[in-house]
Amino acid sequence: MVKKDSLIKGTIILAAAALVARFLGIFQRIPLDYMTDSHGGGYFTVANNIYLMLLIVATGGIPSAISKMVSERYAQGRPDEAKRIYKAALLFGAVTGVLITVLLLVFAPFYATHIAENPGADLAVRAIAPALLFFPVIAMMRGYFQGRQLMAAGGISQIVEQILRVITAVGLAYIVLAWGWGQSWIAAAATFGSVFGSVGAFCVMLYYARKLRRHDAAEKQAARENAAPQAVKTGRAALSFKTIYKEMFKISVPIVITSMTVQFIYFFDTSLFMKLTQGYYSVADARQTLDWLGLKAQALAGIPPILAIALSQSMIPVISAAYSVRNMTEVERQASLVMRIVVFTGVPAALIMTVAATSINGLLFSNTGGSLAVAALTAGTIFQITMMTSNTVLTSMNKPRLPMRHALIGIVVKVITSLALAPLMGVYGLILSSTICFMAIASLNFRSIRKEITLSILGRRWTGYAVTIVVASGTGWLVDYVCRTFIGGIPAKLTYAISCIAAGGISLGLYVALLVLLRVVTAEDAKQFPGPLRKLLSPLMRAAARS
Repeated sequence: MVKKDSLIKGTIILAAAALVARFLGIFQRIPLDYMTDSHGGGYFTVANNIYLMLLIVATGGIPSAISKMVSERYAQGRPDEAKRIYKAALLFGAVTGVLITVLLLVFAPFYATHIAENPGADLAVRAIAPALLFFPVIAMMRGYFQGRQLMAAGGISQIVEQILRVITAVGLAYIVLAWGWGQSWIAAAATFGSVFGSVGAFCVMLYYARKLRRHDAAEKQAARENAAPQAVKTGRAALSFKTIYKEMFKISVPIVITSMTVQFIYFFDTSLFMKLTQGYYSVADARQTLDWLGLKAQALAGIPPILAIALSQSMIPVISAAYSVRNMTEVERQASLVMRIVVFTGVPAALIMTVAATSINGLLFSNTGGSLAVAALTAGTIFQITMMTSNTVLTSMNKPRLPMRHALIGIVVKVITSLALAPLMGVYGLILSSTICFMAIASLNFRSIRKEITLSILGRRWTGYAVTIVVASGTGWLVDYVCRTFIGGIPAKLTYAISCIAAGGISLGLYVALLVLLRVVTAEDAKQFPGPLRKLLSPLMRAAARS
């Protein structure tokens, strides 16, 4: 039996998978920080970011388009067309994988030497290229499963991918280090782990594809036995591949441009870092700062938006299905629910990681270097989260060109502000320009959303929410500072661990308590939360009701 996942359940599945994957990704970078110097860390960063950028260009919009197209076909009772769309997507993924892998292998030396100004990165770029053979097809399959509201397949494949990638990447890098081959080969060995991860993820998706095919066959047989001709309609699907690709690209091109915003920013910053900051840093300092930015700041800044990414994936089929039948009440309800969840979870996660950045950095990596960059980039993810979620609301409402247009405006803002601020502020100029970009896109998105529906997020409760954020984050910063300053006589890693646990625990506890006591979270909100969370909040809800 294959069960569909609701928005909340699907979000939890994808968020849990993304959280595990993100932590495994960070775990990979921790030993790399010890095994590489500023050169090797820079090579890995350059290779990993161009790979992620090309992956989004090749696959970023198609899975979302497939999810949308498939969910609409099933909502309208046209499953044959949905399966035809799936077949066309798989063909596209296979051809794209081969082409982009060859291009990356051929042009790696030119990119590393003349654009990134890190000649030693060419080996790492070439080592990661074969992973692109599989990932486009994997992305197509994930999009189809999401369109069928089956989130577990994508989540499990993501976890398996990360586990294999981390184990092989760290293991190969350690072997190369022991052989004394040098920093270029260590970085190449680390990036080659993505190839093993892609193979593992592909095997998981094949397993779920076979399981779903058996389920569909059983349903069709049961329909025949129950004499339901409309449920067993067969024959060649009316859609041609040309028609499918036309619709797919019409939807996906705007999504590609929209979804590549964050990765473009990371790619832009690491690829042009040496050029943009050459008047601010010496060459040695620039390499060291690039190492901190890529291995530490960008890795840790990826944690707070995890829920927003999961919501962006799981909400598309739900809202699209409602919008396709013009059920605007449901669209408004689901969109408001999503934004409320993001406000309650993503923002405090970003702030807690910001105030405890030094302790987190010291605990995970070899030293606390780059802690201010980690804090600055993590703080900016508050606006990144808002941008990503509002992008998907518009896309789910059949308006993909609006977030695309807003993303292009934001990218122009990013480039202009980077050119102006990086020579004056170094890495902080690049981070500030990214935050300005996110703010610009988010504000444009909300203006467009309000023309279509009325979002009911917090209403008049924003003042209480602001007080909650200020008190919780301020207390967390104070606790972290006190722990790092006054705890001594024990290993530094243990001090950082105590600081992280104390600051995070106290901040989170205060945050949850104040949300309830200040009536920012209402009983109506709590009813929509998962069961365990409702049980956790129930004593506070009763206390707030009595006060």
